[in-house]
Amino acid sequence: MIRTKLIALIFLLPHAARAETADDAHPPFTQTLPQTGGSITLHAPEPLPLPRTDITDWITRAASAITHFYGRYPVKHVDIYVYPGGSGINGGIEYNGQRINLHLGNDTTRPDLLDDWMSTHEMFHLSQPDVDDDNNWISEGMADYLEPVARVRIHQITPEKFWTDLVEGLPQGLPGPEDRGLDHTHTWGRTYWGGSLFWLLADIRTRQQTHNQKSVRDAATGVLNSGGDGSQTWSLKDLLNAYDRATNTNVFTQLNQELGEHPGKPDLDALWKSLGIIYKNGNVTFNDSAPQADIRKAITAPEK
Repeated sequence: MIRTKLIALIFLLPHAARAETADDAHPPFTQTLPQTGGSITLHAPEPLPLPRTDITDWITRAASAITHFYGRYPVKHVDIYVYPGGSGINGGIEYNGQRINLHLGNDTTRPDLLDDWMSTHEMFHLSQPDVDDDNNWISEGMADYLEPVARVRIHQITPEKFWTDLVEGLPQGLPGPEDRGLDHTHTWGRTYWGGSLFWLLADIRTRQQTHNQKSVRDAATGVLNSGGDGSQTWSLKDLLNAYDRATNTNVFTQLNQELGEHPGKPDLDALWKSLGIIYKNGNVTFNDSAPQADIRKAITAPEK
């Protein structure tokens, strides 16, 4: 199954334009969840659709993915509010590196919590600076791509699941006939899937140029460690330059010239073949003799 992000479209607007009318009074259930380097205060309504332990385990599971990715939780403290409404897990919004809102429908099941990507996605927004609306694709692409990278590396999803989602989803991020590049084309597909494609290509090129010694993990960690978390707003130019400094490459600025300023259209079929990804009837298998199979394996390699 393709991981559906369309449900979240209504809520996952560009950060600078995000707004939600909600009752900010603390719901009845409040619990602090300590994290490495930070803490989460969880606020949830009662009655809950699932036991409290399932709700806290859900948030802790998401936090563990991003904590393993960075080596610490990205901010000193965040308040996470869970509101009733909708169907399943929906309506994720992150605010200025300080707060995340999520919604749970009464039909939510424990398997839904175990399969959830949205809570980790929003936590990744805590970890990198905001940009202006025209360049929001870099932020959404970051959260879209790094979320499954972090989850696959600690076995929350399988490599097959990771690559299946990308093979099925990334065509939605390719430019159409009148596209003017990611910087100037602000459709849902280009913002989310186009941004995710940018980050995948950045990961591959960084690994190629550094012989698999550096990756987008180094880029994101470098920015976070220099103070660039979700409470900050940076220009796209400064952000791309910081990513390049952290990887000792010019991958991010070069890719922006190709895909941000112009409607570059990567050949996805050729990319999958070079990585050794074989997609057939909704399933992915791997060819370990492919030219870039080592890069494919490194992207999803377990944490050491």
